[in-house]
Amino acid sequence: MKLLVLSRKPGIYSTRRLREAARIEGHGCLVVDPLRCVLHLENGAARVRVAGEDVAGVDAVIPRVGSYAVEYSLAVVRQFELMGVPVLNSSAGIALAKQKWASLQTLAASGIPIPPTSMMRFPTHLAATIENLGGAPVILKLLRGMQGAGVMLAESPQAAESIMDTVWSLGEDILAQKFIAECRGRDVRVLVVGGEAVAAMRRTAKPGDFRSNIHRGGAGEYVELTPAICEVARRAAATVGLRVAGVDLLESREGLLVLEVNSSPGFQGLEEATDRDIAVEMIRSAVKMVEERSGAEKVGGRRI
Repeated sequence: MKLLVLSRKPGIYSTRRLREAARIEGHGCLVVDPLRCVLHLENGAARVRVAGEDVAGVDAVIPRVGSYAVEYSLAVVRQFELMGVPVLNSSAGIALAKQKWASLQTLAASGIPIPPTSMMRFPTHLAATIENLGGAPVILKLLRGMQGAGVMLAESPQAAESIMDTVWSLGEDILAQKFIAECRGRDVRVLVVGGEAVAAMRRTAKPGDFRSNIHRGGAGEYVELTPAICEVARRAAATVGLRVAGVDLLESREGLLVLEVNSSPGFQGLEEATDRDIAVEMIRSAVKMVEERSGAEKVGGRRI
């Protein structure tokens, strides 16, 4: 098969590993920066051009959409969907995962446990909001941000007010989340591929930090995939609409809580901590998706 990885950074670990895994599995793999794609619509037909040539003959697309120029990257993913090319993570699922508050709303509506979380826009609502979350300290999160950027710990109501005033003055929205003290500096990252949890690691923050992200110096160690972890992670990914997802969990006294569902999770730390070939798992999931669609179309009496 011919696979296409949409990635702005062909040299980073995850993209290199996906290309390598595709080759090992016997498939061709093209890496394209989504911002270099020119999209065209005419007479009901959708086309993607790169360097003046139509992108054709692609069996499946594996999107790796980061935080830069998200709307354009999503338009590229949607263009391939219009062309009938199977996409490992849909544009709708990626878009929802990128919207922190909307994804939390969706998870909560589906009965998936999340930390108590609030969003407000007026300073007069802040004191009551913090009290409703159990008091300071509280976690403050920008609605836009990744790999721990834009996540702050306010140790007091005064600190929270200062942070919120600054963020609001810049025209940004922010959410406040209950600080789960027993989970300080620690969470569990679960990778879901093809609707199933395939690997997990416990991430621990570096000394002096409360954010456990590997990209911010956190350390990862192997965690056994218990039935409870598998079920919560699988449900969270499916609810957001993702075949591939990094699901971040807190191991609170009340049970597992979903912090976030990431549509383009890095997996270097997971591969090192778990000794699982995550890249191969993703390539096989893309191939399986194509085969399942091909089988469904043949059953329906249509040609590919």
